Amino acid sequence: MTHQHPARDEAIDGPGQGTLSVAAVLAETARRRPDAPAIYFMDQTITYGALWDQTRAYAGALAARGIGSGSRVAMLVPNVPDFPRVYYAALALGAVVVPIHLLFKTDEIRFVLEDADVDLLVAAAPLLAEAAPAAALAGVPLVTVLAPEGLEADGRPLPRLEAEAAAAEPIRRHAAVHPLAAVNILYTSGTTGTPKGAVGSHLAMVEQVHTWLLDACEYRPDDVLYGGLPFFHSFGQTVVLNAGFRRGAAIILLPRFDPDEALALLVRHRATVFAAVPTNYAALVEAAERAPDRPPLRCAISGGAALPTALLEAFEDVFGAQVHEGYGLTETSPVCTFNDLDEPIRPGTVGKPIWGVDVAVADPEVEGRIELIEEPGAPGEIVVRGHNLMKGYLGRPDATAAAVVDGWFRTGDLGTVDESGVVRIVDRKKDMIIRNGYNVYPTEVEAVLTRHPAVSIAAVFGVPHETHGQEVHAAVVPARGAQIDPAEVVAFMKAKVAAYKYPRVVHVVESLPLGPSGKILKRELVRLHGG
Repeated sequence: MTHQHPARDEAIDGPGQGTLSVAAVLAETARRRPDAPAIYFMDQTITYGALWDQTRAYAGALAARGIGSGSRVAMLVPNVPDFPRVYYAALALGAVVVPIHLLFKTDEIRFVLEDADVDLLVAAAPLLAEAAPAAALAGVPLVTVLAPEGLEADGRPLPRLEAEAAAAEPIRRHAAVHPLAAVNILYTSGTTGTPKGAVGSHLAMVEQVHTWLLDACEYRPDDVLYGGLPFFHSFGQTVVLNAGFRRGAAIILLPRFDPDEALALLVRHRATVFAAVPTNYAALVEAAERAPDRPPLRCAISGGAALPTALLEAFEDVFGAQVHEGYGLTETSPVCTFNDLDEPIRPGTVGKPIWGVDVAVADPEVEGRIELIEEPGAPGEIVVRGHNLMKGYLGRPDATAAAVVDGWFRTGDLGTVDESGVVRIVDRKKDMIIRNGYNVYPTEVEAVLTRHPAVSIAAVFGVPHETHGQEVHAAVVPARGAQIDPAEVVAFMKAKVAAYKYPRVVHVVESLPLGPSGKILKRELVRLHGG
C-alpha cells in the first residue's frame, strides 16, 4: 500500500483534473510512430511501440504496489532503457517522479527520500550499496531494476521490477492530470546549504518541450540525439528525453560518459544532435584526435556552465557543427534563453529568451521587491518569469517567497540584457562552484567538513580548472590542539558526499579572511590559493 498523505504540501497538489500529462510525450508518439526507433542502447534498438508496451507493464507493476495519483516515486537509475520505462510509468499513473543524483551517498539519498516523503524507491542494482541502506533508514520500500534474479540484501531476495512487470496487468492508458499538477521534484541546494526540492508542473515541462521544438532547436523525426546528459537532471530530461520523444527522434543512451565510447556511438548511429556540458565538449574534441570518423552532426547544444569561445570554435572545426549555448536553472524547468538555430550564434552569450519567458536584470541589493534596471546592457541580477517557473520549493514557503518576488524568479546570477534582448551571464552566484557542469554549494560541503573532529572552521571555494571548469578547494582552521592531514580530510569528505562535491585540495590555515561584517571572503581565498 502507498503512504497516505492527508495534508499534502500545496506545491504538490494541483486542483481539479485535466488531460495534460508528460506521459503523453511517449504514449502519443508510440501511437503515431510505433515502429520508429526510440532508443539505441548497447546492441538493442527499442521502438516506440515496444517502449510504451514495456512502460505500460511497469505501470501495472507500480499500480499493484499502490502507486497512483499523487504518489511520489524516487528514481536512482542511470541512462538505460529502464529510466524512461520507470519515469513514464510513474507519470502515467499520475504519480510524481523524484530523480536522484547518481553520485549521492547514503545520507544524501536518505535526505531526499525523507524530505520528499517518498512512497517507493526504484534503484538500479549497481547503485544498491548506497540506495539500500538509505531506503531502510528512511523506511521507504525498495524495488530494483537491472538486478540478476535472486539478488539479496540482508539475507532476503530483493524485489525486481522487471519480474513484477512481467506478472502485472499493463495499464491501458495514462491517467488524466491537471496541467498545474506536480510532475517532478528535483533537488537543488541553495545558499543555506540545505537541499531544496523544486517542484515542477506538467504545464511547465510540456510548454518547455513545445517551445524548444518550435522556436529554439527544431528536432526532426529522423534525428538521432546523443543521450549522455544525465536524465536525473532537468537539462537531460527536458532537452533530450522529453523533447526527443515528443518529436519521435531516436536517442542513443550512454549510462556513463566516456569520450571514446561516446564518439564511437555517435559515429555508429549517425547522430545528428549533440547536447552536453562544456567538459564533455572538451573531452570529445580530444577523443577525435584518436579516431578519424565523424558523425553527421547538424547542431550541438551546450548548457550547465559557460563554454569557452576557443572550445566552441575547436568543436565546430572538428565536427562541422555549430554549438548553440543556452541558460537555465532547475527552478526554470530549465531553459530560459538560447542561441536559436535559425540565428547567427553570439559566442560568449546565452542567446535570447525563449517564447513565453521574460528575462530582465534587477537591482541585486533590493530585497522584498523587484526593481528592474531598464538600461540596455546595464549589469544586474538576472530575473526570470514565464510558464517555465517551478511551482515552489517543497515544504519551504519562505524559501519560495524569497526566490519568486513579484512574479519574477531571482536567479542570483549577474548578467546583462542588451537592446536586442541578448543575455550575457557576467558571473555565477557569488559562491557557487560548477564542477563538470554540476553545481556545488559551498555551505553544504562546509557543513560536512566541520563535522571532522580536527576541523574548527572551514570555507569551500572554487578555483578555475582547465578540465573541470572549477575545482573544489577547502581552507580549514584546525581545532585547538589538533593536527590536520589534508589527504586524510580529502578521504573523509570523499566518503561523505557525492564525488563532484568533495574538495580535492585542502589548505590548512591559521585563520580565514573576513570582511567588515564578519563574512568569510571567498574571493580572497581564491586569490590566495588559486594560483
